[in-house]
Amino acid sequence: MSDLFGIFNPGYRHAREYLDVEKMLVVDSEQGGTGPEPLDLDAGTVVLRMPGPAYPEPMQTPAVPEPDDKDWTFVLERPCAECGFLAADVDAHELPGLVLAATAPWQDVLAREGVRQRPDPLVWSPLEYGCHVRDVLRIFTERNRLIRTEDDPRFANWDQDATALEDRYWEQDPATVASELAAAADANAAAWTDVAEEEWSRPGTRSNGSVFTLDTLGRYMLHDLVHHLHDVDA
Repeated sequence: MSDLFGIFNPGYRHAREYLDVEKMLVVDSEQGGTGPEPLDLDAGTVVLRMPGPAYPEPMQTPAVPEPDDKDWTFVLERPCAECGFLAADVDAHELPGLVLAATAPWQDVLAREGVRQRPDPLVWSPLEYGCHVRDVLRIFTERNRLIRTEDDPRFANWDQDATALEDRYWEQDPATVASELAAAADANAAAWTDVAEEEWSRPGTRSNGSVFTLDTLGRYMLHDLVHHLHDVDA
């Protein structure tokens, strides 16, 4: 009947031919399809699924910030112009509570939306700073132990920029980093709780020749923690 109707109604025949031309071939990969299936436009309602990329985009290595070669030991004598910290104002006996106070905000920082986003191509993201703070806590917990158990130990060199690249800070999971940072903070705070009075003056030497006592090492470390809160506006 439709064919006969088309003989006397060229417009109808043209519409039928157009629909036939407009048939499409699709693969429903979500249902495990491996070949094309016809999509008939006569059905009335059609749902098209846009395919995702065949392969995920590889994570690119971000730009490397300029190496921080500043001698930050000046904070033991005068205030930091950027964050205002002055180590001379700190009583090392209060380090356990101060460490926990200076690391607690990272739980909120690492839960931020856009935590992986850098404010500038050459400035770490909050996630990268969080990874760094976690590692600072671990490094200084170990240095605390070395000073207390060895005579004038020489600390191994730690290149923070090389570590950031090698450990791919920008790819780490923020929730995991938050958990690891909290655990590192607890361990670090504990390392300062049972220091005997005579231990505060025990020396240790950094790889660049800077000499610390356990007292100045702890106060120097605290500046690092406070300063990085300033870096991420926390």
